[in-house]
Amino acid sequence: MAENIKDLNLPDFHIVIPARYASQRFPQKLMADLGGKPVLQWVYELALKAGAQSVTVATDHEVIEAAALAFGASVVMTRADHENGTERLAEVAAKRGWSSNEIIVNVQGDEPFLPVALIHSSVQALNQDQEAEMATVACAIDQVEDFFNPNVVKVVCDDKQRALYFSRSPMPWDRDGFANNPDKTGFLPVDFPAFRHIGLYVYRASLLARYADLPMSPLERWEKLEQLRFLHQGIKVQVAIADGLPTHGVDTLEDLEKLRHQLSLENI
Repeated sequence: MAENIKDLNLPDFHIVIPARYASQRFPQKLMADLGGKPVLQWVYELALKAGAQSVTVATDHEVIEAAALAFGASVVMTRADHENGTERLAEVAAKRGWSSNEIIVNVQGDEPFLPVALIHSSVQALNQDQEAEMATVACAIDQVEDFFNPNVVKVVCDDKQRALYFSRSPMPWDRDGFANNPDKTGFLPVDFPAFRHIGLYVYRASLLARYADLPMSPLERWEKLEQLRFLHQGIKVQVAIADGLPTHGVDTLEDLEKLRHQLSLENI
């Protein structure tokens, strides 16, 4: 694994795993058992495989802290009033004293099967675009129902692969194609540039240091998409394109049961 990472010629980067104890849809999900260990431990162990300079669990709850320390994680206790994971990352970056140009990856604590390759591609994307201050990931949409599903966030990019806009609405719009297919059935047009946003974020520490001073934009308020706060401020967001959609994380008990079933099949 080390040789593969070295061959990628990645810059130095840090991984921070924001870990909330409470969750509206699935309370204490990070502590739920998955194949004999907590969901959070799976995430920490995949983060270690990415070759980061450091991997830190960021939490405000003693139960998460104790569990993370028990499986050997480095933990930073953060304030309890953060509204989202980005604010928690900003506090960790400040406490660690990371310099302004250091790269920090936000790996969600409920994504136990996140492909390490996505971390690498997003870090590379940000490193190769020195004008961008953050990066994220997307993959092609090939199903019509996903394209029109408001729970599937879409992104359109410019010719430098920077995000122009994120939306829950279908975009871009094939005016003639959809006019001739009013029921929106069948397949999307060939080579149609429809991309689904995957919520993995990579930041420069300088952007995290300014995050608290960035006001919520009207676009973010309407769409309920935090990344629109950055675009509204003119911040350049580089988008890495993945080969496909990664395994879904743990949002509900049903998600957890699906992952348990997947593990049981792999262990047969």
